[in-house]
Amino acid sequence: MLVTMLLSMALLCEEATAAAYVRPPARPNLMLFAGGKKSIQPDQVHVSLAGPNRMRVSWMTSSMTAPSTVHYGTTSQQYTAIASGVKKSYSYFLYKSGQMHHVVVGPLLDNTTYYYMCGGSGHEFKFTTPPPAGPDVPIKFAVVGDLGQTGWTKSTLEHIENSNYNVLLFAGDLSYADYYQPLWDSFGKLVTPYASAKPWMVTQGNHDIEGIPYIVDPFRAYNTRWQMPYSESGSDSNQFYSFETAGVHVLMLASYADFDEDSSQYKWLQADLARVDRSRTPWLIAVLHAPWYNSNAAHQLNGDRMMAAMESLLYEARVDLVFAGHVHAYERMTRVYLMKRDPCGIIHITIGDGGNREGLAHSFLDEQPEWSMYREASFGHGELDMVNATHARWTWHRNDDDEAVVADDIWITSLSAPESQCSVSSSTKRGVSNRRVLRPLGT
Repeated sequence: MLVTMLLSMALLCEEATAAAYVRPPARPNLMLFAGGKKSIQPDQVHVSLAGPNRMRVSWMTSSMTAPSTVHYGTTSQQYTAIASGVKKSYSYFLYKSGQMHHVVVGPLLDNTTYYYMCGGSGHEFKFTTPPPAGPDVPIKFAVVGDLGQTGWTKSTLEHIENSNYNVLLFAGDLSYADYYQPLWDSFGKLVTPYASAKPWMVTQGNHDIEGIPYIVDPFRAYNTRWQMPYSESGSDSNQFYSFETAGVHVLMLASYADFDEDSSQYKWLQADLARVDRSRTPWLIAVLHAPWYNSNAAHQLNGDRMMAAMESLLYEARVDLVFAGHVHAYERMTRVYLMKRDPCGIIHITIGDGGNREGLAHSFLDEQPEWSMYREASFGHGELDMVNATHARWTWHRNDDDEAVVADDIWITSLSAPESQCSVSSSTKRGVSNRRVLRPLGT
């Protein structure tokens, strides 16, 4: 009874942060996976980038004795290298997780397929490394948010699989376990065919918090299962980090960690942006969960405090795009800063339409703001094709039965390009203040 009351209180606190948006009826999850006997066989396999020419392989075993080793090589069944790592587990009331293994492999060749075996036995997996570093090297990102595990999710994943992407960017709200921990196991199994083959880079959302004051620390399951390269990027938290691939520097920011000027996230972001070399990584992208610009009735104001603290930092650094989730619909903004169109501002894109069980956010504000270019309440995913150092193509693919329909399609010029007239050096001369007034609800 106590556990039920605490979980109910936590859920009520979460809902109180949302505006007066009434959700449609929830949809059932796609499936649950029953537990079995103890086994050293790998389960819930996924890979992520772990620094230059390195990949982190993560998987779960139900046995405590399974080794944290990865055998790998460029030919199937012929493993020329072996790497060792760590394993960890966690408890959540009556739930006890299996052993989550994390092993960094490398150095690896660029744009190469590697075959690997987790723990030295069982099924053979394979992943493909991203293209080499370089300012003019093409790379393709798949972008998704609020995925969950429903029939909609399955359609989204199948469409993403066909996109021939190199790296997936995930804007938070992964499993929608919402305190029921077996759903994390279910989600891990669901995404294994996709996340074991291409690097998935994730940040957390509100449904990933699962904290209960004084009893359960937040992000317990998320941090155990989805370890990202935070230490490799100088961060002290798995909630925020950065990475580079091809000619792109990506910031993965935390909507649910402290972000004011005295916070570790803010100080880390300042230091990380100071290290960005736009001649080497001409594209600068950020991913977070709660959108800063939003004309949907759902989750109004949820990202405003973070925007007030950090928008000027990203603007002065000439960040090209910010991807967000949280709102279960698609919306693309033009370049914007301080709630106004700005040719040197950031293109914000809400992509929280991956397929979660809560359904779509159908209600947009009646008056579409001048900075909102396209908005639609449909499930789908995005593809960001970095063609070269100056130009990229963004497409949003609506899930329409069994086909992914391209519904939004634009070309983007990087703010670091000579023709943009928005050089990084000139941005600090504008006298930008970190302070801004929060907008009233519905405006």
